Amino acid sequence: MITDERALPAPALSGPPLLGPALSVIVPATGSRPCLPRCLAAIDAATWSGDQLIVVRDAPLPGPASARNQGAAEASNEILVFIDADVEVKPARFAANPELTAVFGSYDDDPEETDAVSTFRNLLHHYVHHGAAGSVDSFWAGLGAVRRVAFEELGGFDTRIARASVEDIEFGARLSAGAGKIELDPAIQGKHLKRWTLGTMVNTDLRRRGIPWVRLAMRGRATSHGLNLAWRHRLSAASCVAMVVSAIRRRPAAGAASLATLCALNQRFYRLLDRRGRWYALSGVCLHVVHHLTSVLALLIGILSMARSPLHRLVQRGSLHRVKS
Repeated sequence: MITDERALPAPALSGPPLLGPALSVIVPATGSRPCLPRCLAAIDAATWSGDQLIVVRDAPLPGPASARNQGAAEASNEILVFIDADVEVKPARFAANPELTAVFGSYDDDPEETDAVSTFRNLLHHYVHHGAAGSVDSFWAGLGAVRRVAFEELGGFDTRIARASVEDIEFGARLSAGAGKIELDPAIQGKHLKRWTLGTMVNTDLRRRGIPWVRLAMRGRATSHGLNLAWRHRLSAASCVAMVVSAIRRRPAAGAASLATLCALNQRFYRLLDRRGRWYALSGVCLHVVHHLTSVLALLIGILSMARSPLHRLVQRGSLHRVKS
């Protein structure tokens, strides 16, 4: 396994360090990471003397969970900060809060890539996270920090989750279940440097996050509310389904009403897109419909796959046996 480790120099800024204590900043960088130089330069500018940078270029197992765990095993400071290799973190100053076990932030409102899909996707993340600020029962490892003691007590991220992108969600659920206090602080921000396509967006919403998230939630290992599962987003998904049903049944008035409901529920998001140009707002509404329909499909597939799994059938038979007894 290959890991780059170094102490970080003091930047030319003044003020208290992020989260108070010294940080161990961990960047999983296995495979090709063209944005890594910008990521590391931003970390140099945002961190403080005494902080530690660990770049994991190889890990014992596939998947970001293994890379992050490897970095955490080599950390020497009290706070572990996980930053994805395609995130350009912004300097932030926060007073230490001894009550917090973990904290995470969001992407900023000025994504690097300016095409319609990348703009929509990155600003959607910004919108969802800013709308869920405060206490949460999930975690995001794209730009998040956790106390090393709590991380080690839980055994880190689940390395069995290799292909899906939900290892941080599962970790947050375990941390929250163990009375750990997690906060989403949207003042902690980074610029996402990734370029999205319609194909990568749908694949992520369906295979890499949607279906695995449903399976975890049905096992009680992921949040089932808050963030993009809040009531606003559930109603938005229902409105998108109603639009499809209205189109199939050739009821334009009902379809228009469903579209109006979607726009009313997400007017802040569409205004955010509109600030970049009317084209971004119009295309954003269409992409939002695709996003929600894909999420609904992920929900259905996830439920069906769990119902057909041997473990689920075994649990159901056990529950039925207890009822009969």
